[in-house]
Amino acid sequence: MPRKKFKKSKHKKSRLWANWLTCLAFVAMILLMWSYAAVAVSPSLEQRLEVLEKGQQSIRVVADTVWVIFTGTLVFFMNAGFAMLETGFCRQKNAVNLLSKNLIVFALSTVAFWAIGFGIMFGDGNGLYGRNGFFLSPLDNSPTIGVDYRGVYTSLSSAGIPLQAKFFFQLVFAGIAATIVSGAVAERIKYGAFLIFSLLFVSLSYSVTGHWIWGKGWLSNLNFWDFAGSTVVHSVGGWAGLMGTLLLGARLGKYQDDGKLGRQRLSYSPQNRSVFGKKIVAIPGHNLSLSTLGALILWLGWFGFNCGSTLAADPPAISHILLTTNMAAATGGLAATITSWLYFGKPDLSFLINGILAGAVSITASCAFVSMAHATIIGTVAGVIVVFSAVLLDRLEIDDPVGAISVHLICGIWGTFAVGLFSVGPNIYPWYGENNGPAKGLFLGGGFSQIFAQVIGIVSVGVFTALFSLFAWSMIKLTIGLRVSQHEEIEGLDLSEHSMSAYEYEITEKE
Repeated sequence: MPRKKFKKSKHKKSRLWANWLTCLAFVAMILLMWSYAAVAVSPSLEQRLEVLEKGQQSIRVVADTVWVIFTGTLVFFMNAGFAMLETGFCRQKNAVNLLSKNLIVFALSTVAFWAIGFGIMFGDGNGLYGRNGFFLSPLDNSPTIGVDYRGVYTSLSSAGIPLQAKFFFQLVFAGIAATIVSGAVAERIKYGAFLIFSLLFVSLSYSVTGHWIWGKGWLSNLNFWDFAGSTVVHSVGGWAGLMGTLLLGARLGKYQDDGKLGRQRLSYSPQNRSVFGKKIVAIPGHNLSLSTLGALILWLGWFGFNCGSTLAADPPAISHILLTTNMAAATGGLAATITSWLYFGKPDLSFLINGILAGAVSITASCAFVSMAHATIIGTVAGVIVVFSAVLLDRLEIDDPVGAISVHLICGIWGTFAVGLFSVGPNIYPWYGENNGPAKGLFLGGGFSQIFAQVIGIVSVGVFTALFSLFAWSMIKLTIGLRVSQHEEIEGLDLSEHSMSAYEYEITEKE
């Protein structure tokens, strides 16, 4: 009996081992199948690198887009700076008019640049103007760049950001150019005349010359360089303002014949007589606190203006541009203060303000291409220029209430020319290589080639903008008229043009 039990237990154990072996075989087969499947679906090294690269590109696009939008909003905020600056430099009876012009001009610029200007400036075309991309063409695969780009804005294909971000950043520049005109023609132009000119200017003139330089036009092919707009934005605004000022004439009472010298060119004090013998009467602004606030806003906005023109979050380039911009603005303000102190006998706050802006305008073309030391020189020269330019314009009886022509036109020309003098040349800075910046400047041993290119650009843009502006202003003058009546000017444009005032005050005969 015990032997039978032993045989049964032995038989059970053998069957149990057989079951275990079968289970182990199945487990082994499953593990083997899993391992083969894992090998089959796991990416290769090349695939892993490709995924990593795409992730880095996506992060780069996000960073660049955020940077461009942020700096674009800083440039947009400069409109507030111009509004404060111009309003403070002018009389209180015209405050509403100036505030209204500075506010509405960006609204007009938005519509004009979207419909026409952006396509002319950056759309594919020829060396003179763009012929595609009106109304912000959707046929664009940005942020794809380089040879993979498919769209009609090839001149912007190097920027790895969405098309909408590109448009917004360029739009705020167009709005700034139109705002510059407002200050030069202040206190005597008809509101409607200014609006019509702003539409024509942003749609056509600004966009055409911008295409020549930033839209891969003929000046770009000549190696003309303007990094952030000393010519593209500031000089063209100054030229347009100058032509309007010449056709409008001076404000009432600005240049007076005292009956003694008439228009003979006799000896006169250089600070209070024009070249025609008329007495130059100062018409002070009503609130320099506003103008000072405006200058600080503009100084802040200029960091976005110049640094954002990289169109990429490039830390070394941004940091360098930030410092050169700040240095030129600072030295411009210092130089203008010292110059006015020596020339007039007192430090003049208005020249300190315009000196800061003059330095910022002058460095805008070269901020990415020059050293800190040369930025100091560029800003200092601009600070001196802006003082004597304002004096010269007054002697010529060119009435510029806020100094826009001196700051933006004259110093814009100087800043563009300075590229040919002080640019360090390719391969000195990591963001500034061959075919990605101007040739070495004259003062650094580079010869005259870059200076020739800069002079050609300055002259050609100046001639075109001046002729276009002269024609546009003249047509407006022949149709609806440019200037308000004498009574309206004496009363103030706030009441005559808007039937409201920024302040409660009584109009006197003296005003």
